Amino acid sequence: MTSTERSGRILAELVSAYGRTYAEEAGIRLRDTPQPLYRLLVLAVLLSARIRASVAVAAARALHESGLDTPRRTADADWQDRVDALGRGGYRRYDERTATQLGGGAELLIERWGGDLRRMRAEADGDVGELRRLLQEIPGLGPAGADIFLREVQRVWREVAPYLDGKALSGAERLGLPQDPARLLELAGDTEPAVLAAGLVRAALDKQVTEDSLRRAA
Repeated sequence: MTSTERSGRILAELVSAYGRTYAEEAGIRLRDTPQPLYRLLVLAVLLSARIRASVAVAAARALHESGLDTPRRTADADWQDRVDALGRGGYRRYDERTATQLGGGAELLIERWGGDLRRMRAEADGDVGELRRLLQEIPGLGPAGADIFLREVQRVWREVAPYLDGKALSGAERLGLPQDPARLLELAGDTEPAVLAAGLVRAALDKQVTEDSLRRAA
């Protein structure tokens, strides 16, 4: 087996077993419409904290189940309602701070972009770097959170794709794969960039994902 064939097999096994986006895990049917885009933004904020991804995903589901799934509903909700919803998702360590951030972020979205992230996209005018900067104006969303959002939104905002950030490339390194995005995309064949990124990030975060993918490819 050549090194290229082995790399391709590793990626195939990784994507097959672990190529699920966080949006999918949170039950978000991602479309280029305001509500799912907002839910993805909230998920990115939740994933930005030093907390297990599974807890962030559960909290995102709890917010949705509590009806806090649009900027207006989030902004209009009492702070305690946001805290309680996060708590039901197990997001307790950062619940008070995050409840405040979500309220502030919802108000900013309404005031500046009419509650519609597509208007932020239009303001960036195809410049992914500018879009990344604008995202970081949202309370609680730093560079890592902006990268999370962009990795996932590339499924519906095609100008963002392919988006393989530093976290995804660190997953490639752990797997012994090239750390050049273009080369990874070539090796991955027809795999969607968002799905490839999802698998690579899970490898970066979980040693067992790396070991299992390598074992499967052997």
